[in-house]
Amino acid sequence: MPIYGLRFRALGQTSYYSGPPGLSPGVHVLIEAEQGYALAQVVSGPARHLPGQESEPLPHILRLASPEDVRRGEANEQLSREAQAFCRQCIRQRNLDMKLVDVEVFFDRSKLIFYFTAPSRIDFRDLVKDLVREYRARIELRQIGVRHETQMVGAVGNCGMVCCCRRYLRKFAPVTIRMAKEQNLFLNPAKISGICGRLLCCLSYEQENYDHFHRNCPRLGKKYQTDRGGMKVLRANMFRNSLAVLTEANEELELTLEEWQALSPHRPEAPPAPQGQQNK
Repeated sequence: MPIYGLRFRALGQTSYYSGPPGLSPGVHVLIEAEQGYALAQVVSGPARHLPGQESEPLPHILRLASPEDVRRGEANEQLSREAQAFCRQCIRQRNLDMKLVDVEVFFDRSKLIFYFTAPSRIDFRDLVKDLVREYRARIELRQIGVRHETQMVGAVGNCGMVCCCRRYLRKFAPVTIRMAKEQNLFLNPAKISGICGRLLCCLSYEQENYDHFHRNCPRLGKKYQTDRGGMKVLRANMFRNSLAVLTEANEELELTLEEWQALSPHRPEAPPAPQGQQNK
């Protein structure tokens, strides 16, 4: 069956579903979600093949949304905005140390989920009572981290594009300061941190290439014996797959990793210890 890309929110992540032929980008459809039904908009397709999905069956589109379904979806968006304003007012009145991020309304309005961030655990039992009394539905308050906050709200990153977590990232890969060091980046927090204040997710995109290069690269600053004499490794350039070395004649050369390996490099043996230290 044809494959379509669906979005549940503007600038949100794209999820892929199989569905009937003839759907065009811009139309609304109904899909089955864990909360029952959900309204989505077709943004791409139809396609016959999706890379990486050969073994996993895709979920199926239930049907084309009716005008009544579209009006209900718009009403739910309006309810979400009103619930955000009401919840923020209750938070201020109760002086709670929490920040409301977003409100999700189920398609049938049977449940509302309030996403928030907080520096510590919050006793929000009285807040839940206020929300239940106002909306007469099941209420869930779900605490999220700063990365998920940026993913839900969206922002423009240092590159000038919408944040990757908002556009397509579904899982956050672990990012460490070691990645920034191995990629020869300036360790300036303003340069290597995202809108969320954490290290940039894109540091992990090319880390596999850096790991592969460093496994085959000699240690910088060390001296090696080669078929052309002693050489000291000065710099390494992953993008050119090359090394800068200093020869015994005080001449700087640039060699590719293949040319370097062809010289049979090896570390010089350590000098023997003095006789007194050996006896000791």
